[in-house]
Amino acid sequence: MGARVVVVGSINVDSVVRVETHPAPGETVLGLGVELLPGGKGANLAAGAAAAGADVLLIGRVGDDDLGRRYVERLAEHGVDVSAVAVDGGQPTGQAFITVAGSGENSIIVIAGANAGLAPDAAARAIPDDTAIVVSQLELEPAVAEAVLRRGRALGALTVLNASPVSPAASALLELADVVIVNEHEWAALGSPSDACVTLGAAGARWGDADAAPGPVDVVDTTGAGDAFAGALVAALAAGAARADALAAAVEAGARATTWAGAQPWGFGA
Repeated sequence: MGARVVVVGSINVDSVVRVETHPAPGETVLGLGVELLPGGKGANLAAGAAAAGADVLLIGRVGDDDLGRRYVERLAEHGVDVSAVAVDGGQPTGQAFITVAGSGENSIIVIAGANAGLAPDAAARAIPDDTAIVVSQLELEPAVAEAVLRRGRALGALTVLNASPVSPAASALLELADVVIVNEHEWAALGSPSDACVTLGAAGARWGDADAAPGPVDVVDTTGAGDAFAGALVAALAAGAARADALAAAVEAGARATTWAGAQPWGFGA
């Protein structure tokens, strides 16, 4: 199975609305349907790493509500250790509102909810001493990512930052991350760091001298493809894979994630 991976990140329920085309500012379009699906960059990444065979602990928060409880149960069923997922009685489970066009491209609005209650020091303390890889992302406050990456460094763990959604605060975190995962837009916004692992959409990804491209797939929805990529990459690294092999596995996982609706291939009530 490989070394223990700890993911600190967001846990959201996605409201996914399908449209023919995205509305322009001020425009109203008719939706073709709506679904509630599991999401959140942290939970997506943890689920992707577990699906790829990693031993994964997820640190995060959900609300004291049915959606949060059902989501945590599903994560556990899919191999994620949820013992460090706390329940916040004062905030609802985080949500994302996602519009998916007929092309599969999406636009996303995230409401933090209970995710905002994860304190930096509490997140860092929850990371076990035997952790081999620490992963964080930026749907939580940057101070949380900083605390957990510093904790990872102190433990001698490999530190991984999925610098998404990108923000000015992300630049200050780069020096704490052994591996930085970004898309092309995020890479440019961060000043084009030379050794970042950069996803390139349908073209695949590159990481230093390594590059990989996926086979053809029928794209249904690109939501969560980057998270699936990151989860598979981390799982491969935890298993001792070389950079090129880890990148190839991650690209294939990211491509597969575009072939189903939503970020993860299972929904509430399924």
